[in-house]
Amino acid sequence: MTASDIVQKLWNLCDVLRDDGINYSDYVTELVLLLFLKMEHENRDAGVMNHHAIPEGCRWPDISSKSGISLMIHYRQTLLDLSKSDDPLIAAIYADAQTRMREPRHLEQLIRALDQIDWFSAREDGLGDLYEGLLEKNASETKSGAGQYFTPRPLINCMVRCMDPKPGEIIQDPAAGTAGFLIAADRHIKDATDELFALPVAQQEFQRRRAFTGIELVPGTRRLALMNCLLHNMEGDAEGVVHLGNALGQAGRNLPDADLILANPPFGTSKGGEASITRDDLTFRTSNKQLAFLQHIYRGLKPGGRAAVVLPDNVLFEAGAGTDIRRDLMEKCTLHTLLRLPTGIFYAHGVKTNVLFFTRGTVENPRQEEGCTKKVWVYDLRTNMPAFGKRTPFGETHLAPFESVYAMQPRKEGEWSFGAEEAEATENCINEGVDQDLRTSRWRSFDREWIREKKGDSLDITWLKDSDSVDAENLPDPDVLAAEAMAELTEALRELDGLMEALGKGDEAAVQKKLLAEVLGMGDL
Repeated sequence: MTASDIVQKLWNLCDVLRDDGINYSDYVTELVLLLFLKMEHENRDAGVMNHHAIPEGCRWPDISSKSGISLMIHYRQTLLDLSKSDDPLIAAIYADAQTRMREPRHLEQLIRALDQIDWFSAREDGLGDLYEGLLEKNASETKSGAGQYFTPRPLINCMVRCMDPKPGEIIQDPAAGTAGFLIAADRHIKDATDELFALPVAQQEFQRRRAFTGIELVPGTRRLALMNCLLHNMEGDAEGVVHLGNALGQAGRNLPDADLILANPPFGTSKGGEASITRDDLTFRTSNKQLAFLQHIYRGLKPGGRAAVVLPDNVLFEAGAGTDIRRDLMEKCTLHTLLRLPTGIFYAHGVKTNVLFFTRGTVENPRQEEGCTKKVWVYDLRTNMPAFGKRTPFGETHLAPFESVYAMQPRKEGEWSFGAEEAEATENCINEGVDQDLRTSRWRSFDREWIREKKGDSLDITWLKDSDSVDAENLPDPDVLAAEAMAELTEALRELDGLMEALGKGDEAAVQKKLLAEVLGMGDL
């Protein structure tokens, strides 16, 4: 049974709880409280989880052996007891946990169904994959969205392989989610060290308790991250691998400098504007969360430290503080690679994203603070690519050509995967004097001087045009097209708002925003 099969079975169980008035979103939370007990039992029996055991009386067999009202009473008491556990990690996982189920037969039916699932593959893939699968179901079937955007597993694995994390490094994710990046980095290191047995005992201890650190703002998501890490034998410090807090607040400021940062910061603008970004150590003030995260990340690297970060297109071209931050990044770091991702690979259709790869300082001088970036290599994995989604899933094969040229030393321009040679080249300065074949290559390099003089420090670099001939059968669903159009309009309005502020016309902009809010029935924006 594959992990996706298990996700479908778990999702189907939601119908059990409908009569208890539990909706899809609440169901995910309800289910994972039980799932951790079940998987802790499975992993402990298999000998792959030897620490932070669930105390006797609260374990899966203690619950699954009961029925009726005694089961419901025992389960409620179990959640309460675990929230007060002497083990701080277990207490953190079950903090404020409670069930909304009222019918004992529904709880019993859920437990019996969980007992009948073959968990062999789940042990390999981890609880996080199952949870993310459930969230994806929630987003796609309820059309309400999950409120969070989880990084596709193939992209996580690609970024980790490119970054090649090493034993002894401090590895950080300031927007940890369910800890997918940290767990993939841990897996990468364990695969290279015979499950850490090739390391001295002290270093094994470092890997389990101090190598990985993350921050997550949402308590429920952090609960999942702690579960996920523990099921992968990643313990972290007294608060676990993933701390509860805001990386753009004091919690982020207190993080130790890292050798490696992997992250997919949340999309969107801070609802409270600049005021909700409480860091006072960030040089450039902005209400754009991704730009604030980007500052945190390149400032939080040790000399020679490296990072791979997923960021939306607006970070590449936003004016004002955006330009200042990109310029500062390229001064203090070697921004060596930009991967332009195809659309449709995140839940939020229409969001166009990229991965920025950079290193603090330079190879020759990791402590260099000025003029570090000399050349940026760009891989276009967007032009003439399929509309990814349910019918055309995004996978490892789509990233393989990029990884191949990323690892090449010395790097050489030219890569024509996915029919790139059939694409049209744009007729502007970016292709002036460029060899005809290279004009349709997906892999090109651009000097820092060219970016400064021709692009005004914008990194929105494209040289290929999408094909004009559109096959109606390959068009995304209408709701996807509408979401893409709305995302473009939203971004355009935000840019205009920033321009009005810069021109000293903030009052006029406020009137227009109020009018827009009334039209959309959203109250004040």
